[in-house]
Amino acid sequence: MNSVLGDNPLRTRTDLQQALHQLWTPLRGRFSPGCARVRLGATGAHFSTREAELEGFSRPLWGLAALAAGGAEFAHWELYRQGLVHGTDPSHPEYWGRPGDHGHQLVEMPSISLALGLAREHLWDPLPSREREQIVAWLRRINEVQVFDNNWLFFRVLVNLGLAAVGAEPDRPALDRALDRLDAFYLGDGWYSDGGGAARDYYVAFAFHYYGLIYARLAGPSERERAQCFTERARLFARDFVYWFDAEGAALPFGRSLTYRFAQAAFWSALPFADVAALPWGVVKGLALRHLRWWVRRPILDASGVLSLGYAYPNLNVAEAYNAPASPYWAFKYFLLLAVPEDHAFWQADEAPLPELSPSEAQKHPALIIGGNEGRRHVFALSAGQEHPPIRHGGAKYAKFAYSTAFAFSVPSGGGGPSEGAYDSALALSEEGRYFRVRERSIETRLADGVLYARWQPWNDVDVRTWLLAFPPWHVRIHRLESRRPLVSAEGGFALDRSEADGGRGQLRSERGLCLTAGEAGWSGIRDLRRDRVGRPQLADPNTNLLHPRTVIPTLFAEHPPSTRLLACAVLGLPPGDDGRAAWNAPPALEPVGDDARELVLSYAGASKTLSLDGW
Repeated sequence: MNSVLGDNPLRTRTDLQQALHQLWTPLRGRFSPGCARVRLGATGAHFSTREAELEGFSRPLWGLAALAAGGAEFAHWELYRQGLVHGTDPSHPEYWGRPGDHGHQLVEMPSISLALGLAREHLWDPLPSREREQIVAWLRRINEVQVFDNNWLFFRVLVNLGLAAVGAEPDRPALDRALDRLDAFYLGDGWYSDGGGAARDYYVAFAFHYYGLIYARLAGPSERERAQCFTERARLFARDFVYWFDAEGAALPFGRSLTYRFAQAAFWSALPFADVAALPWGVVKGLALRHLRWWVRRPILDASGVLSLGYAYPNLNVAEAYNAPASPYWAFKYFLLLAVPEDHAFWQADEAPLPELSPSEAQKHPALIIGGNEGRRHVFALSAGQEHPPIRHGGAKYAKFAYSTAFAFSVPSGGGGPSEGAYDSALALSEEGRYFRVRERSIETRLADGVLYARWQPWNDVDVRTWLLAFPPWHVRIHRLESRRPLVSAEGGFALDRSEADGGRGQLRSERGLCLTAGEAGWSGIRDLRRDRVGRPQLADPNTNLLHPRTVIPTLFAEHPPSTRLLACAVLGLPPGDDGRAAWNAPPALEPVGDDARELVLSYAGASKTLSLDGW
């Protein structure tokens, strides 16, 4: 348990109220003299220090507003009242600035607006009319400037809801235009695309559905039809999203903004807030509370108790350019649960385990196949390689072949060799064996009959077609590599934590056709189903993996002359406690085929599947 939270069991509403206080307390001494800014560190983001310190002020309000709405005490509202007045006063030294097109102040307006509505008696009612008008004028700028054509449109929606909640006139035409445009991003089955691009990641959960459910709860009676639309879409989404969590509460690390940490489960908080029973309440409660308990067992706080940048430990290498020192406090979205009354069925239900789920589930809209071992202590997702925003390490965050709750994924540290590139769950190709290229994006994808297909080109004259299939706890990768140049290949399995106790390497077995790493952290291995490649473990550079500062990656290596080649491997990942030896000794099998084969037969655990490589 994290020292800041002491022995808090995180099982009841009272426990979560206490947790919010415990996590907020280290911020108290970081407020500026005028209280409008909270400085949590010295690292930079692509926006100004002023805006970074606005994040430190505003982001905790996601949780504090819910705390107030639930009737709990908070002794420091005066800090926020002063900061709100000074931050919106153009004549004050701590003024947050006049928001312009795409300004970062727009991102911080929704938490302030929600707080005005949910904690009105603490933030709004004590203020004189002149200061209220000043705050309203600053917030209304969001209706006058350009926002990005994606989830940012919901910022405009929430600000206008907040204005209405305090008796200020919302901009109804701007609100309706934003809602209509957001509706255009809906893909079906509960899924949205974040703007005109194809990113389908946690922003669907902690942005689109989270904001939509807040709207459904807080909008007036005239919005009943649109509110019902948001709630029905959330019901559909829950059926897929439940697959993204393992039995112990970990969520699947995938995509950007992972430093927001337990915001991953904010969707499960928004459901009871909007009273939407998308799954049995005991299941929703188990998903939400196990998730927070999983997080607090990780070293995610710095020595002063402040949430750090990183994922399971402090790590700037995984951060995006828009991550400032206070950015992780978007995690406080999770605490929307505290606005849910004690007598609600969510709090009254006993925590329930995950419902019965399919061992392998194809999800069309995110182009993922999600598998889980028996008991779902390990959940992995096979990825087609989504189109993604231009972010740091975007290829690693979206285009690896597999993502895992137990092993996470790794990002490069620099250079290009296997240790710096950290090529877990990837096929890396090089001309000279030093600088490698991996899949950054796919130029063609398809999901059919439990098979995920993608075509990608690391060079114009190198064409790779990849097929991914799940056979939990294994998955199989098949690549047709067509190259006019000689290449060296390195294909990695899951990155395994390498402990100090075993010399940093774990148990190793590497030879022609396979590479296995095992130890206290579990089992990670890769088998070449054609025995063409040589196995060698790669010690990844430190701080490349999201979960563990030091990892070893089982890897297959080969040299390829200019030709068309077929590569096939089976990859195993199991957490501690599972029978890794038995699983390792019973891998999927591939019938012997030649390089020009067009049809393959895969068999595992008494079942077989024929894969035709034509027609894709």
